[in-house]
Amino acid sequence: MDELRFRDRVEAGEHLARALAEYAGRPDVIVLALPRGGVPVAFEVAEALGVPMDVFLVRKLGVPGHEEFAMGAIASGGLRVVDPEVVRALGISEAAIAQVAAREQRELQRREAAYRHDRSLPELRDRTVIVIDDGLATGSTMKAAVRAIRQQRPRKLVVAVPVAARETCEDLRAEADEVVCLRTPEPFRAVGLWYHDFSQVTDEEVRSLLARAPSS
Repeated sequence: MDELRFRDRVEAGEHLARALAEYAGRPDVIVLALPRGGVPVAFEVAEALGVPMDVFLVRKLGVPGHEEFAMGAIASGGLRVVDPEVVRALGISEAAIAQVAAREQRELQRREAAYRHDRSLPELRDRTVIVIDDGLATGSTMKAAVRAIRQQRPRKLVVAVPVAARETCEDLRAEADEVVCLRTPEPFRAVGLWYHDFSQVTDEEVRSLLARAPSS
């Protein structure tokens, strides 16, 4: 297990950048990070490839009483993705989903203001968009991000992560044009298990990395 773990998100980003080397220096490429954990990973990729980076806001919808377990997600632009199997199996009402979604929408808007201020999302139409997170367990947040970004009509949409559950990577191949998962250990259990340092990324770190990253 230890040989499969990354030291931290910086090292994971360095490894991921090497796997994405074909996109280096291309004027049509932009990296979008899912905050907060995806930002340090994406920063390393954007720096190494010499392409612009920004954030794309997504919030997990946690099952009431078991918030760590995702029943769906919401993304910038008002998109909501719900896993019908989880909702049906747990008997979650539409009212309960709406309540969780409203709470997460407020947090999404807070982060949008904190990270972007008055700056709008860059133009994605006809571009190659690489969406990055620090890892994927259920993939619900990434799936919401991909579906929302699709509405912007990119030429190519690439999902790239250092570590993920194997099934999640396979599921995402139906959503994205390309999926890069460096490591798919089994049993997977949780993203944090595959990092020696998985400390929480703060809003301040996100703002600092965005300020230093190449911009479009």
